[in-house]
Amino acid sequence: MNRVVEILAPAGSMECLQAAIAAGADAVYLGGTRFGARAYAQNLSEEDMVQAIEYVHIHRRKIYMTVNTLLKDREMEELYAYLLPYYRAGLDGVIVQDIGVVKYIREHFPEMPVHASTQMTITNTLGADHLKQYGITRVVPARELSLGEIRDMKRQTGLEMECFVHGALCYCYSGQCLLSSMIGGRSGNRGQCAQPCRLPYQIDGKKPADLMSLKDLCTIDILPELIDAGVDSFKIEGRMKQPEYVYTVVKMYRKYADHYLKLQKEGKDRSAYRVSEADKRELLAAYQRRGYCEGYYHQHNGRDMISLKRPKNAKDGNTEEKPWQDIKVQEKINGILTFSVGKRAKLTVSYGNITVECTGQEVQEAQKQPLDPKRIEKQMRKTGNTEFVFERLKIHTEGNVFLPMQALNELRREGIKELTEKIQMQYRREEADCETETKKTVEKNSTGKECSISASVQSKAQLEAAVNSGVRCVYLDEEIEFERENGVQYFLAMPYIFRERTIRRYERMYAKIEEKYDGILIRNWESYAWLRQHAYQKEIRSDYNLYIFNRKTKEELRRLGIARGTASVELNDRELARIGIEEQVFIAYGYQPVMISAGCIQKTSASCDGKGGVLSISDRYQKKFVVRRYCRDCYNVMYNSAPLFLADKAEEVHALAPAELRLDFTTESSGQVKEICHAYTLAFEKGCKTEPPMQDYTRGHFKRGVK
Repeated sequence: MNRVVEILAPAGSMECLQAAIAAGADAVYLGGTRFGARAYAQNLSEEDMVQAIEYVHIHRRKIYMTVNTLLKDREMEELYAYLLPYYRAGLDGVIVQDIGVVKYIREHFPEMPVHASTQMTITNTLGADHLKQYGITRVVPARELSLGEIRDMKRQTGLEMECFVHGALCYCYSGQCLLSSMIGGRSGNRGQCAQPCRLPYQIDGKKPADLMSLKDLCTIDILPELIDAGVDSFKIEGRMKQPEYVYTVVKMYRKYADHYLKLQKEGKDRSAYRVSEADKRELLAAYQRRGYCEGYYHQHNGRDMISLKRPKNAKDGNTEEKPWQDIKVQEKINGILTFSVGKRAKLTVSYGNITVECTGQEVQEAQKQPLDPKRIEKQMRKTGNTEFVFERLKIHTEGNVFLPMQALNELRREGIKELTEKIQMQYRREEADCETETKKTVEKNSTGKECSISASVQSKAQLEAAVNSGVRCVYLDEEIEFERENGVQYFLAMPYIFRERTIRRYERMYAKIEEKYDGILIRNWESYAWLRQHAYQKEIRSDYNLYIFNRKTKEELRRLGIARGTASVELNDRELARIGIEEQVFIAYGYQPVMISAGCIQKTSASCDGKGGVLSISDRYQKKFVVRRYCRDCYNVMYNSAPLFLADKAEEVHALAPAELRLDFTTESSGQVKEICHAYTLAFEKGCKTEPPMQDYTRGHFKRGVK
């Protein structure tokens, strides 16, 4: 067995990048000025990014750039020009969340490897296999997965697995969090999360605690298990952290990954692997905020993963010492220098399989004292702050040769310059595919046809109230039994998270699903792939979780046979109009899901009873957030503290001409369901002015949108 694992380091600045290389990172990931999930890092300018690409390539390392946010439609038109200089320079890959962006990059930059970001919430082989059709070469799976799930995904897909091994953990499944977006307008899907999950919340009148603040991840003790599970790239979180942190953490993971691989070559098993206490102390001292845990690799959730209160001695590590700055990372090169009187000096430099040859000034015959080969060698070895150092340097002289020291320096500089250029040429690419697509005019629905009103329900009482109020399309959970009403469509709303235990249950009930429901609402790529695996023939619709931020994504969902998508809840009315939502569902009412988590509030605050149900937590402003526990699938859904209400904006919503208005009901009573349905029927079908029937409500992003 000759495994090679990649140590992948974060780089929020050029200093961090240099620290990572000095510590032994195989690759770095970083953001440019746009489209990265860390909008507040010291992201690199175009000039710096190209310089960074060239720098890592000289050192035979790789560089991946984050384009892991959702792109608005107008931004898609700017993506080509943004990526082109990095593509030409030889960027080794891009990390992407938006399926429309994946399609775009594969079409316009076909030689650019694309990695699926953890923001895509890929939780098993079904989702990963689906992405293979787009040419995805690497998946960064959801951080909530167990080692067994990662092992299966690797074995069954053959895709590269890039897994987080150290750093901060999100409480919510990445890509499924709208909490910061909904309460403060700073979207995690746009790289601007304000981390409200780190704040204290109160449950059942108990003392406030940081119920959703996870400890940081540290897997140094279980590194062998990750390697044996087939993880290809060990990803360290921290693009907002200091170079000293990057250096220390990379150094330790480099050391112990190499240590275990060496043990394997010696025929030893995991029992021989040990991390010294001194090294562990140094690693954990690099950043102390919430304490550490081993993440989800061996447990699904638990109170011991939560930091209920930030420690008083919390600090961001030692920023005074800068050990990495004393390390000069230089690549070893070989040289042959030939001096012959009357001929130009010739220098041949080689680095691996790359060789360059350059000539200098004409060699003179010494009038007094000829140049001594030892003096020549000493001068030529002064490579200074370049990226190279001579390992072997042969000096050949014919006759009593002489050249000024300045001429020797110029020859050395020219040789290194040409070598650098030739190394970088290996990575550079020719011009990419043609320029961006021409703008398309979005045609408005001019038929004047009224959009239908549908409802999403979470109880039988809500279902009956909605149907009795005239709703003719309902989305419902599998646990809700119903007797079919004439003229009513019943869509099964599949789970937000579709992992192995859920798949096994759905396998047993597939025949019933196919017979019982008129169609299915999906919320992840795993559900889509599962339905296609079963050759499902009825209508498939997608919820807001398969984010439609641009026309490219909209077109891709249509190509996949998804009959009706759901308009993004983070775009404003102008942005929705630009995309065109004439064939889409528009959520016009409801408590919006703001977090979907493997963590369980009930289990953290008390104990798990496995019964499901709802509870509520309050923030520091005493706003209540309902949390529904889906115990059969073991995840929580947290809902916004105030419902979206747009019935009194009927005229503006009508202007968008959506195919369907959806009313999402969570904890409302049957009476409240009837009241809301009546208000929307009056506003949207009869044109009557309607006032909100509740005091506390929100307009969501209908007007404000997200940056």
